[in-house]
Amino acid sequence: MLSVEENELLTRVGPGTPMGALMREHWTPALMSSELPSPGGPPVRVRLLGEDLVAFRATSGAIGLLAHSCPHRRASLFFGRNEDGGLRCVYHGWKYDTEGRCVDMPSEPPESSFKEKIRATAYPVRERNGVVWAYMGPRREPPPLPDIEPNMLPEGQWSVWCVMRGCNWMQALEGDIDTAHLGFLHLGAVSPEQVTPGTSDYYTVADRCPRYEVAETEYGTMYGAYRPAEEESYYWRIAQFLFPFYTMIPTGKLGLQVLVRAWVPLDDHHTMFWVMAGPTSRSTGATVRTSKDGQPFMGTAGQPRYEPNGSGWLDRWRLATNASNDYLLDREVQRGMSFTGIDGILLQDQAITESMGPVAEREGEHLGSGDAMVIRTRRRLMQAARDLLEGVVPATVDDPALYGVRSGSTVLPRGANWLEATRELRKAFVAHPELQA
Repeated sequence: MLSVEENELLTRVGPGTPMGALMREHWTPALMSSELPSPGGPPVRVRLLGEDLVAFRATSGAIGLLAHSCPHRRASLFFGRNEDGGLRCVYHGWKYDTEGRCVDMPSEPPESSFKEKIRATAYPVRERNGVVWAYMGPRREPPPLPDIEPNMLPEGQWSVWCVMRGCNWMQALEGDIDTAHLGFLHLGAVSPEQVTPGTSDYYTVADRCPRYEVAETEYGTMYGAYRPAEEESYYWRIAQFLFPFYTMIPTGKLGLQVLVRAWVPLDDHHTMFWVMAGPTSRSTGATVRTSKDGQPFMGTAGQPRYEPNGSGWLDRWRLATNASNDYLLDREVQRGMSFTGIDGILLQDQAITESMGPVAEREGEHLGSGDAMVIRTRRRLMQAARDLLEGVVPATVDDPALYGVRSGSTVLPRGANWLEATRELRKAFVAHPELQA
């Protein structure tokens, strides 16, 4: 368990907090390109790391990300006019370009040079593979974008989507580095007799108590969780945590899976869950598990349904099935066909992490051996935040290649060193045609 002070350090991300400072050193996914579909279109409210911002695509096509309050009298620029390369505040007509420069001040005399002294807070942005990235850190020249494999694939080979989650970023992220819950929350009603032998789901339900080995990496932490497979072999699920909020889960075959998830804090109580995937990975919200006769298991096939995006700070990518309707929990289904009675792996995760409250009270936890990766990752994050206070910046900020790794599952001989045996398969941007069969 953590002390109250440690939980505060781990979870609080607003301006002036140590964890918030750690995140601001890195590029952050801010919104999807599809949310700003056309030059000169309406601005969008964006909350990010505890700050309220306004994003807009100028008539030039460039994207601006500005503090929402106009530097003049603090009116919100969300109501501004997107015109002629900038965003004009409707209160007194002051106009700002995508870099925050005040380029027009019609309420001042023509001979005034006052506008040259005024800048709105503006954050550098980059657009790549459907993601608008923001740099909110202290550097005048931002670091390079991270080498996130699915965010760098050719057109037509990648997908990206988002879901809002109503809880703190860390408790949401921790579900991705906890492999034991798969055999209960998602597959708890499935017996080994229902699943094809030799498949990942078979190994999972045949032994619901994986053993863990956890390693620290230059980019974060990694676990190998193993269970018995065939004679003299183990089934391994290998997953990654990468600073400051990325995970790579082990749902596909190691060496083929190209899948990165990000748990981006909007504020201390709300998280934007991002999924960036390549063509060989499960990229949709419906990860369907099927029996050996090809029928989907109850509770694993639910498709995410969104509410229409609104204009509020927290009105983007919200699910229609949510806490207000108990995630459509069906107690009759729960009695037999589904462990949870909630339809869909995405919703099951959402319900559990949101049920912990806006910020989980970790001082009341009782952690076991299956929490080894969670414990190590928390320690790494808290130490990195403390190190930054001493001027030590994580290696991931300036070395984008550190993100060039993969996760996934594989079967290894029982005597194999899992780190050595999977070294080549864990490298990103490498083709493995021998694994396609």
